[in-house]
Amino acid sequence: MALGPRLDLRQSQSLVMTPQLQQAIKLLAASNLEIETFISDALETNPLLEAGTVSSDAAEPPGEPDDVPREEFTSDQLMVQGQGESEAPLDIDAGALDRDRETGDGINPSDAEWGAAGAGAGASGEDFPGIDATRAAAISLGEHLDSQIGSVAVNPKEAFAARHIAGLLDDAGYLSSDLRDVAYDLGVSLEVAEDALEVIHMCDPTGVGARSLSECLALQAKEANRYDPCMRALVENLELVAKGEVAKLKRLCKVDDDDFADMLRELREYDPKPGLAFAPSTSDIVIPDVLLTDNDVGGWDIALNEETLPRLIVNRSYYVELNQGSPDPEAQGWLKEKLADAHWLIRALDQRQKTILKTAAEIVKQQDGFFRRGVSELRPLTLREVAEQIDMHESTVSRVTSNKYLHCDRGCFELKYFFTSGVGSSDGEGASSEAIKARIKALTDAEEAKKVLSDQKLADLLKEEGFDLARRTVAKYREAIGIGSSAQRRRQKKLENL
Repeated sequence: MALGPRLDLRQSQSLVMTPQLQQAIKLLAASNLEIETFISDALETNPLLEAGTVSSDAAEPPGEPDDVPREEFTSDQLMVQGQGESEAPLDIDAGALDRDRETGDGINPSDAEWGAAGAGAGASGEDFPGIDATRAAAISLGEHLDSQIGSVAVNPKEAFAARHIAGLLDDAGYLSSDLRDVAYDLGVSLEVAEDALEVIHMCDPTGVGARSLSECLALQAKEANRYDPCMRALVENLELVAKGEVAKLKRLCKVDDDDFADMLRELREYDPKPGLAFAPSTSDIVIPDVLLTDNDVGGWDIALNEETLPRLIVNRSYYVELNQGSPDPEAQGWLKEKLADAHWLIRALDQRQKTILKTAAEIVKQQDGFFRRGVSELRPLTLREVAEQIDMHESTVSRVTSNKYLHCDRGCFELKYFFTSGVGSSDGEGASSEAIKARIKALTDAEEAKKVLSDQKLADLLKEEGFDLARRTVAKYREAIGIGSSAQRRRQKKLENL
């Protein structure tokens, strides 16, 4: 059989995501700030789009779908409403179907244009920028503290409060909020809030979490083991240091000239703004996407924060003017293209808002105990559970909860925060992994030096309490909270008893 080149024509089917559908998915995962940037670019590139409210002279062109009004619903109302991710696929552009038939190409020319707008001017074909691209390259103070809190806090509640306080610190590392307000927002006692602040004080860099300059310097003096009565008097009278009243300071500190010079030199070596050594938090400003408030009937009112998002409408008057004044077929085609693009963007943004509301409503429904009574009522929750309840895919819920924040009376929380891992229990309800870690710590703290519990023994004790855990799982949780092995704990307890 002779070998030679030849041409074959083959036909096959494949599922391909159009650029518009890809852009719609990226819009779903984008934060409010990223959406605001995207809309600004769209307003600049599409003359038919305007930001404002719908009026009689800015209605839709005849035969085109009306703008869908955005409404506020309660959790129960949202659960009863639409059960699908979309009533119509976002990748269908009715205005471009004729052009596709003529060219025989399944790609809409306007799709590539919207993809370029999503990536920014001069970046055609690139992905929509994620939140990580807008953050500072260096680690922030909050991230640095978060990596230490887990090994310092004695229980999950204290760790939760400490992480919340870490998020309240300014760029210099100071806490300006009142601890009573912090405790009220978190639904914990003032004692827990004070213990959480002590956890922050034990973290690096020394001095963060201070409420005044004198407290910041005192923390650093204690760390250096130099906080004696003389140094304490000097730190408590910093206003005299600023005024240069040396004689009065020496009398208060009860030291001579040489000792006072040494104390003053050491005081100047301390860092008055320890938080500035890390990336500023200006790039991590949190603007909530969802606002949650309680209503008069004991339920919740859920609304989107539209302060940063302008409402998009189509300028009908301008469309009619351009359509009548442009007899050129090429200009007519361009105008129809822009009109189709404008309607697609409005539908995509409206679908994004509905999806966020529906997901947030289900999260509020599942974590009702947290919003009413605090962190102790936080229950295990997975993306799959929420996805099944609102009839969406798990990946959609993951995108919706990424970079989205919910503001309530207890503070501002990322939607991802409400998804906590859990383990099986005898009552069938499951238990949060944080609760398991707290129980393991309680058992190890109560053990005697001669009767240190092995991982298998810990697993057996937890099983008796209704938690079905394997030995390896217990070891993983034990290591996660910084508790050593049974041999290490035995040696440590023997040293403590010497």
